[in-house]
Amino acid sequence: MIINNEVQESQKEIINRLRDLINQKNLEPGDKLPSERSLAEKFNVSRNNLRIALQTLEYYGLVKSIPQSGTFIAEIGIIALNGMIEDILRLSTPSFRALVETRINLELEGVKWAAFRRSDADINNMENALANYSDKVIRGEEAVQEDLLFHLAIATASGNAMLNSFMLKITPEIINNFEKHHVCDKDSAFRGIQEHKNILDAIKEKNPEGAEKAMKEHFSALYQYCYNTQNGIQS
Repeated sequence: MIINNEVQESQKEIINRLRDLINQKNLEPGDKLPSERSLAEKFNVSRNNLRIALQTLEYYGLVKSIPQSGTFIAEIGIIALNGMIEDILRLSTPSFRALVETRINLELEGVKWAAFRRSDADINNMENALANYSDKVIRGEEAVQEDLLFHLAIATASGNAMLNSFMLKITPEIINNFEKHHVCDKDSAFRGIQEHKNILDAIKEKNPEGAEKAMKEHFSALYQYCYNTQNGIQS
């Protein structure tokens, strides 16, 4: 869950107060938290801000929201819960470099799994995504979203639900940063057509080493761009 700095600081304060409430009332795993309305009144915050804070805790698996029933503390133990909340409070908004590093590491592993596990349907999805990307590039249009849809198709083909989930979570912020900083120029977009084809060919051939090599070559320009300009493109 990636949110802007102002909202993030507000959520951290609410999360901190939620932790204090849990400890002061000696709530246990499985216990129900007070209603959103009563918590918002107690903390003197809007229900929307409170809801975002609770969604953040649910995102990290610390609470569970059940429709028509309420929000409950996860079954992980209070010591672990306090430690994880402390880690959440120390989190900062990820920089563009952090997003790129995460994406590269995920995809270098994912593309190897895709080469092992891909189905005919996966190949068809990747071919369609590549065709859509190529069409836009050839027409001279920006194709950042189509590019990332090709990579998401690879994540799906990996057969790893966690990797696919992480890719889905970071993709919107990657798109925003790519468009904001104009990462892909016309030449790199055209090179991307062949680079994507090389990746797809290796996956089709069930060649994990070749797929990883092709992905590394595809990411080389992005990696260089990120590190050459890291001081100027912090999120």
